[in-house]
Amino acid sequence: MLGQELLARLHRDGEDAVGLARGSLDITDADTVHGAVDALRPRIVVNCAAWTAVDDAEAREADALRVNGDGPRHLAEACAKTGARLVQISTDYVFAGDGTSPYAEDAPTAPRSAYGRTKLVGERAVLDALPAAGYVVRTAWLYGAGGGNFVDTMIGLESARDTVDVVDDQRGQPTWTVDLADRLVRLGRAALAGGAPAGIYHGTSGGDTTWFGLAREVFRLLGADPGRVRPTTSASFARPAPRPAYGVLGHTGWRRAGIEPIRPWREALHEALPALLDEKKGSAR
Repeated sequence: MLGQELLARLHRDGEDAVGLARGSLDITDADTVHGAVDALRPRIVVNCAAWTAVDDAEAREADALRVNGDGPRHLAEACAKTGARLVQISTDYVFAGDGTSPYAEDAPTAPRSAYGRTKLVGERAVLDALPAAGYVVRTAWLYGAGGGNFVDTMIGLESARDTVDVVDDQRGQPTWTVDLADRLVRLGRAALAGGAPAGIYHGTSGGDTTWFGLAREVFRLLGADPGRVRPTTSASFARPAPRPAYGVLGHTGWRRAGIEPIRPWREALHEALPALLDEKKGSAR
């Protein structure tokens, strides 16, 4: 979802960008990674590949680690050899999720799930191998075209059910892939110009809400009664992997690079929804 959006943005900007899907580049294979980076000689690599099946990772942590930990390490080592910069996409799951104020970029990490642990390994691999050329961008609650996501699910449920029960005890920042892709492009350009320090950035929308609050806003924008969305608790949807109760991220890092943080989540959703509806209609046709 993010990779497609980023590639489309770069092509619209006239950038010479190459997107390699899993069939073309298995990041868990070190030789393949080194061969690809050596052949293409990119100025910047953005790693959007990840094991994102959060619950499956609990039972298959070793497999998730190969993708989320070993893969970024292979990319970082290959970039170190060629002088390329690397942007690693990460997650709010590296934090404990029990905070009460936005997590700063340098806040202590304490992942509570296999997914979070493996993503943290990937972060450290990139920053260790590329102390002056490695960038970690943590994001969360992504939605957009070209992939399954919560907003898309709510659009479908609005027309299929009279009422929808949604958890109201998990707080985060809904983030449109268009907005995140824009910041990744800006960060890449700033990095090439020497204006963006290596390190950690938080790529999420401003403000915060719960899944329940997000669902109600989607219904409202669809012209439906938000009261059809009913609050419930995480206990009602027990999952193998614990979800962060509080995954709100702070955004001070962007200003070090002279880049404004992403706009408020509600403003972005208002712009995104018509585009997502158009895509859904096109898929139906």
